Amino acid sequence: MSKAEEFWNKTSANYDKSEERFEYIHNKTGRKAENHLKNTDIVLDFGCGTGTKSCELANRVEEIHAIDISSEMIDIAKSKATSKNINNVNFQQTTLFDERYQEGSFDVVLAFNMLHTVDNPLKVIKRIHELLKHDGLFISSTPCLADKKSLLVSLQMYLVTILSKIGVIPIAIRRYKSAHIDELITTESFQLVESDQIYKGASSYFIVVKKQ
Repeated sequence: MSKAEEFWNKTSANYDKSEERFEYIHNKTGRKAENHLKNTDIVLDFGCGTGTKSCELANRVEEIHAIDISSEMIDIAKSKATSKNINNVNFQQTTLFDERYQEGSFDVVLAFNMLHTVDNPLKVIKRIHELLKHDGLFISSTPCLADKKSLLVSLQMYLVTILSKIGVIPIAIRRYKSAHIDELITTESFQLVESDQIYKGASSYFIVVKKQ
């Protein structure tokens, strides 16, 4: 088990509780994402966590493949889907680079609140582009920790930085600005469909791009 997987497993039990303070951002992101989904879409939810967004969006699409590196997150997500009688979401502990996912497999790839934590952002964006069908959509929201944030969030990020440096948090936490996300997306052939800055205690950048 990797250190990153172990870390997310440990945080899984309290993950939903810790995210409640950003409920406004998450809800607005979900509503905006819904506007771009069709009932025929085959969707990949990359970094699905405890499955909240996959379960919320399940009735908007044909099928969702929801993946996360944490087995504990996936167990919680499966329990949510079962309790809500959701049958069109397939939760799997795996990575974006799973060879079962072939080029041009998905109409939509979702990545909510996780691009700032990946090891190799350029490689991830390239893989997302590869997995999308022609004219497929990449929909994401990313905390922009170098942009506007409350004093509380600033203090929390200071603590996270210290914990990362001493190895307690074994993942990279990137301090993006929205412009950094734009630059990252332009490394592949994507056309901008929509973007929006969402703020409630912290800045989150919502963006929808189309594969060309």
